[in-house]
Amino acid sequence: MSTRQISTFLLALALIALLAYAAGALARRLRQPPVIGEVLLGVLLGPTLLSGAVSDTLFPADIRPFLTALANIGVALFMFTVGAELDADLMRGRRVVAGTVAASSVALPFLLGALLALYLLDRHPTDSRTGFVLFMGAAMSVTAFPVLARILTDRGLQRTWLGAVALACAAIDDVLAWTLLAVVVAIGGAGAGSQWLLLLFVPYVLLMFTVVRPLLRRLLEHRRVVDPDRPTAMVVTLVGLLASAAFTEWIGLHFIFGAFLFGAVMPRRTRAGEPSKVTGQVTERISYLNDLLLLPMFFIVAGLKVNLSGTDGTGLVELGLILAVAVGGKFIGAFVAARATGMKKRPASALAVLINTRGLTELIILTVGLQLGVLDGKLYSTMVVMALVTTAMAGPLLHLIYPVHPASPTPEPSEPVAHEVTR
Repeated sequence: MSTRQISTFLLALALIALLAYAAGALARRLRQPPVIGEVLLGVLLGPTLLSGAVSDTLFPADIRPFLTALANIGVALFMFTVGAELDADLMRGRRVVAGTVAASSVALPFLLGALLALYLLDRHPTDSRTGFVLFMGAAMSVTAFPVLARILTDRGLQRTWLGAVALACAAIDDVLAWTLLAVVVAIGGAGAGSQWLLLLFVPYVLLMFTVVRPLLRRLLEHRRVVDPDRPTAMVVTLVGLLASAAFTEWIGLHFIFGAFLFGAVMPRRTRAGEPSKVTGQVTERISYLNDLLLLPMFFIVAGLKVNLSGTDGTGLVELGLILAVAVGGKFIGAFVAARATGMKKRPASALAVLINTRGLTELIILTVGLQLGVLDGKLYSTMVVMALVTTAMAGPLLHLIYPVHPASPTPEPSEPVAHEVTR
């Protein structure tokens, strides 16, 4: 890098951190998740306005590869935290409800998304028709676990039965969506690896859960590692997640799967059965810097690829169809399944609204689709709008359908189903 590139790059980092903080703060004042403001910032700085004059001035082409590199690190760290926050204890006492709702809220939008893909193929041709159909189905099936958790916390529902079920459903949805995306990546032949290298993924997963996880539990319980004054736990975690991400990228899958998997094998409990404080501390520290700088970098890079300036009548029709499939498929799938398990209409509707939240998880999947060549620029831009709309509507609709009064008690997640669903 030249001196000019270094100075421009550092100024771009400072600007991104400042603007992203302001955009997130504004979104919070409007009772929206910060991700809404940060993504909108990325879109507004992109070529949608003024034909890219703003983005070309602030982020010249010669520094964008460096921004992309940092954005990829941010995505890897984010996927690690998503995996680390998935807790099997969420399913305790809710397996039937969560499993049924999650399966239905993935199956229906996936089917509708695949059907919509057949219609979109004529205007958005791709080298892999099968990959495109599967990708559109997977993209419609996503639920953003982290954003959903934030919405529940802001609404005071995180310790209610409804909140616990919603988190359990979102966790299952995420695992299913990432699995579907892995299939799409394998079909698309992305990455530097040969096709046969993909066969290494299954033994790698088994190795991670049967060997790496016990070793991590033993290591993270060592007194020198537990010492908060020593960075050992952080170093071990960073080395492990980056190495895991590099491995899955090498075998032909995307690096997000390796980062997610390493987070999933992080020990939640010690060998004595107590919650692991080290895992929580490490995840919190990684998220802190990532949320301030690296993830906003991803929003900027993703926003620079969004161009809505040339959207015509046909593009608006496609957006309407995509929103109808995304919102309708998720809502109907979750609502019908929830009602079938015995939930009353109001909590079933609230659950269906929560499951529609997509957020950053959807943006990551869309970015992978763009990198694979499954999505073209126009369809990518339209899908980003869908991700914003479905995330922004969750909070207001939830308040309308399921208002929570400050004076009312919030039941514990372990309370019986009948108590909550009859309210």
